Amino acid sequence: MARTLQPGRTRGSDPRLKRTLVTPEGVALDIAVAPASARIGALFIDLAALFGLVIGFLLTLSLIAWAYSATGLPAMADGFVNFLFVLFLIGLFLARNAYFLFFELGQRSATWGKRAVGIRVAARDGGRLTAEAVIARNLLRDIEMFLPLMFMTSGGAQGTLSEFAAWSGVAWVGVFLVFPLLNKDRLRCGDLIAGTWVVEAPQSKLGKVVAAGAAPSIAVGDDALLPADRYRFGDAELAVYGEYELQMLEQVLRTANPIAMETVAATICAKIGWSAPTGDEQAFLDAYYTQLRARLERGLRFGKRRADKNG
Repeated sequence: MARTLQPGRTRGSDPRLKRTLVTPEGVALDIAVAPASARIGALFIDLAALFGLVIGFLLTLSLIAWAYSATGLPAMADGFVNFLFVLFLIGLFLARNAYFLFFELGQRSATWGKRAVGIRVAARDGGRLTAEAVIARNLLRDIEMFLPLMFMTSGGAQGTLSEFAAWSGVAWVGVFLVFPLLNKDRLRCGDLIAGTWVVEAPQSKLGKVVAAGAAPSIAVGDDALLPADRYRFGDAELAVYGEYELQMLEQVLRTANPIAMETVAATICAKIGWSAPTGDEQAFLDAYYTQLRARLERGLRFGKRRADKNG
């Protein structure tokens, strides 16, 4: 099985957090599990963003209520007040769930907080991150965090039962906060059920990496052919892969491991009916990546999106 080089370029991560992710094509890629400090930092950023969204939504509702009262009516109708309250509950639900779902189902698989600290969600089996997995890991967040928060806010000077509920909520949150520190992959319960983990995202952009390590051009007579000119792929040959495979190919090019590139090049050639290149795998993959990305971007401009080879 192909094995990439130990990256050693993921912001000085703890070597104990390095893992190997095997793609569906059988290529092993080295990744780094996000440390607990990065996940906690991302969570606080996301909570701050959610708080800002909720405050903005409350201000909008207040503006609507002010505009309604400014119409000259003697008092706001009970039905309208109930309508605003229902809108507020819907807004809280969306802030609590849709925020994480929207961003983690996106191409970066990361919320604002995760992007800020350089981490993302990935499937532990090496496949594409599915909607079911993202939904499952985020529904568990209600049990891990928001449900005990309701217990905590019910405490106070209303008796022993309320105080017990509040302290139970504190203990509940504490257990789930500590849980990622008790397993080697820093998984929370939502990750265990969904089959996901949070890993470090690459820092640099692919264009710079490929430009720095691109294969030299081959001279033919007086002309020099660049990789993109030596390898031209038709629409049917590019259509076998989608966005997920593009990301995996990007990772292979980024690590620049000859064995991994040889395996991936042979896999692509088998799918498109080409003979595998010998000694020119990086140029072949560079050209395929460039043309596949251009094809997918053209599709997005025309409202077409192919998530992966099965999409």
